[in-house]
Amino acid sequence: MDRRTFVGGLLAGLSVTSWGRWGTDRAEAAEPPPDKAGAGAGGAVAIASANGLEAVKAAHERLAAGSDPVDAAVEGVKIVELDPNDYTVGYGGLPNFDGVVELDAAVMHGPSAKAGAVGALQGVKTPAQVARLVMQRTDHIMLVGEGARRFATMNGFANENLLTEFSRKVWLYWRENLSELDDYVEPPASELDPDVRRFLEENKDLFRPTGTIHLSARTAAGDLGCCTTTSGLFFKVPGRVGDSPIIGAGLYCDNDVGSAGATGRGEASIGVAASHSSVELMRQGLAPEQALLKVLERVVHLNRNPLLKRADGKPNFNLKLYAVNKAGVHAGAALWSGGQYAVADARGARLEEMAYLYRSP
Repeated sequence: MDRRTFVGGLLAGLSVTSWGRWGTDRAEAAEPPPDKAGAGAGGAVAIASANGLEAVKAAHERLAAGSDPVDAAVEGVKIVELDPNDYTVGYGGLPNFDGVVELDAAVMHGPSAKAGAVGALQGVKTPAQVARLVMQRTDHIMLVGEGARRFATMNGFANENLLTEFSRKVWLYWRENLSELDDYVEPPASELDPDVRRFLEENKDLFRPTGTIHLSARTAAGDLGCCTTTSGLFFKVPGRVGDSPIIGAGLYCDNDVGSAGATGRGEASIGVAASHSSVELMRQGLAPEQALLKVLERVVHLNRNPLLKRADGKPNFNLKLYAVNKAGVHAGAALWSGGQYAVADARGARLEEMAYLYRSP
């Protein structure tokens, strides 16, 4: 692997351009999977991004035991936040430009319509727990940076090192390969950690991999709650906050309608208030899958940045949306095919296919 292989691979997506239009050219897109009408209806259900299979299982167990939906969601995502092998969330998340892990998280509670969030939080493995405390113990919605850190300390959270050796080595290799003009010299490929080498190979065709976990929960009585947590865009500018902690973008729920969340390119989600828009479309009578696809069409329509377009007019990034309505009907949808989302209900915990706008190349 030469000096530019890793960076060149991650940035390969920038060489392709363009996008679709409002309404999207569905004729070119593969037909999405049929709507899961009635799936999960009538009982407790938890849905999440694909990395949340264990999270939805744990959340559903708590819901079945009578837990509040936000508490169930937070305890579910905690499993992923504490997993050092998930490099996109919590402990072990890949760091910012300076090699510092900064975490974002938010919660929203349907019955009370309250929310809490933290952005650019350092030193806490489980930021979703801090976001829940912001909701419960302040009259604010979001705390960021040093203020969020002080609030966490005040509430008994230790200041811990979140950078695992794996994440540090991946960041170091990226940093050493950033420019031909800097003073860093990267090691030969033969000296790379085997796990790091495997990661680089698996991600060589990706542009700035992203990762997040969203979890929406519905009790058997129909109460809703949700949580989104992330370490954000790999190697981001310090202080960058994506959609995950922004109420209405990374997550949103209305106890009369449904709950929704997003993972993927955060800036695209923010631009259309993706989660709020999904819930509002469900309020207007759309099934969850129809609502999510409609929001993704809006993302396509509003993408005017040539750096984020392919030559054929389609996105060069992905955005995945998740929703469950008041009745317990759930769905997942993405810009590109091949995605799955996690579900746990009376049928158990499993992965289901996501609807999509465009078939992956």
